Amino acid sequence: MKHKLMAAVLAFGLAGTTAACGSGDGGGSADAAAQARGEITIWMSNNAEEVAWGKQMVAAWNAAHADQKVTAQEIPTGKSSEEVIGAAITAGNAPCLIFNTSPASVSQFQKQGGLVALDSFADGKSYLEERSGKVAEQYKSTDGKYYQLPWKANPVMIFYNKKAFAKAGIDTVKPPLATYDEFLATSRKLVAAKAAKFAIYPAPSNEFYQSWFDFYPLFAAETGGKQLVADGKAQFASEEGKKVAGFWRTMYADKLASQEKYTGDSFVDGTAAMAIVGPWAIATYKGKVEWGAVPVPTSAGKSAAETYTFSDAKNVAMYSACKNRGTAWDVLKFATSKEQDGKLLQGTGQMPLRADVAGSYPEYFAKNPDYKQFADQAARTVEVPNVPNSITIWQTFRDAYSKSVIFGQQDPGAALDGAVQKVDQLAAGS
Repeated sequence: MKHKLMAAVLAFGLAGTTAACGSGDGGGSADAAAQARGEITIWMSNNAEEVAWGKQMVAAWNAAHADQKVTAQEIPTGKSSEEVIGAAITAGNAPCLIFNTSPASVSQFQKQGGLVALDSFADGKSYLEERSGKVAEQYKSTDGKYYQLPWKANPVMIFYNKKAFAKAGIDTVKPPLATYDEFLATSRKLVAAKAAKFAIYPAPSNEFYQSWFDFYPLFAAETGGKQLVADGKAQFASEEGKKVAGFWRTMYADKLASQEKYTGDSFVDGTAAMAIVGPWAIATYKGKVEWGAVPVPTSAGKSAAETYTFSDAKNVAMYSACKNRGTAWDVLKFATSKEQDGKLLQGTGQMPLRADVAGSYPEYFAKNPDYKQFADQAARTVEVPNVPNSITIWQTFRDAYSKSVIFGQQDPGAALDGAVQKVDQLAAGS
């Protein structure tokens, strides 16, 4: 799904959103728009389970609000959802709400003038912080305001194929994967036993977001919850960052991970014995892989209760082309209520970004124990930093990482050091 989240599958159809949301505030003020109510349009991911959730949410809202009808559609097709949304902002025909806003894009959309600060609603800040708890802090913009509501996370963990592990003579209940040394030894056993061609197969391609599924989860774990950029300064060239890069360099150098792009699902296909992914994938693996899951490794082997990871969150943002913002805000609260979050969890297996997911839905986790560890992990997630030029920062990092870690054309430590200055300049808004 991480690839699906980057590219939608519908025919391009931006024009249909203008009637409901308009272009800008027109003759009225932002204050007037904040109170205005009426029809609105929203966009959602193309993921089938999310579409099903969205349809029932919209139907429930519309049944009770005949004069404030919500029309939902999937994000129109394009090279990436970020580009489609950016183009809609420029054209002035973005929908009122998008239930698939990437946190990495928020600073750019904000710079375009495309987002509404949710703090502008009287209960905006309190609603958001009460729902999400302390994790909300990661989603503030540099001006101290919230331009996104933390919606749902897919805490990244290591999935492993129990049959492949058994074939290699490795414990399938508590596999030795906690430390880098254990992970490497286990990987070598898997490949030597021909249990799988590769131990793990993170995408070796150069898209900016691919580092969220190899370097970043392990960096979050190794540092105890640091972001790639903190206080306007790059953090990835630290001792911890270089340990993570060194670990992955060994995986590639020893051919335990592949440098070639894979077009299918390497874990489902049995090409890789492990995958680094979140709970959305559980439904995909059902009936295809007998799997287990453990936290991402650290150099010294932290306990699960101490291990952080990447959130892989998608959020909800309100767009400034929206005229009927009063309705949009009410719909946003309705769609992220405890009841609707429960339906999202039930239908997709993704973790609502609520303060206590496990405590909020005890019956669900009692019936679906496979998801419980992801609810526990959801309390310790790290988001992409909400800084200027976020996507360019990630691309700069990815370029240095790909060249050195994946393809071995430069020493990883030197490559990370070399990217620091440019990232610092970008984070400063240069």
